[in-house]
Amino acid sequence: MAENKEIEALEEELKGYKEKVAPITKGWLEWDKDLIFVGRTQRGYEIDFDAKVEWGCMPTESLLLSLAGCMGIDMVSFLTKMKCQLTYFKIDIEGERNPTPPQYYKAINMIIHIKGDGITEKKVQRAISLSQEKYCSVYHSLRKDLKVTVQYRINEED
Repeated sequence: MAENKEIEALEEELKGYKEKVAPITKGWLEWDKDLIFVGRTQRGYEIDFDAKVEWGCMPTESLLLSLAGCMGIDMVSFLTKMKCQLTYFKIDIEGERNPTPPQYYKAINMIIHIKGDGITEKKVQRAISLSQEKYCSVYHSLRKDLKVTVQYRINEED
């Protein structure tokens, strides 16, 4: 019964989470030279893309980081609302790509490293579940046949 009240309280706190996101997101990509491009967001942030990976990242690398970033933002927000005091949060992410074109991601594995007080398996699992099932926009923009696995380590020693 207490667990249901906890879940209801969390759901109530999350009302409005991400509702202020603009329905249309814009950006642009400019060719620099060779196979090097500069992408800019509507707010002016830049990311360099380079097919040879000499001056910037590959677009597929930024996709992995975008997934980790979206899920990380969700999880830190959720865990904070669950009264966890985080001192460390890191996501290691690895993607397995199809060997022939189109070289989409077939599987992605994430390992989340978390340190702090008040962190329990139940809270971490709930934060992962909320992100994957409802809130992570990047996750929901990926292929439906993509297998994503998430593991976590709480307060592990360095």
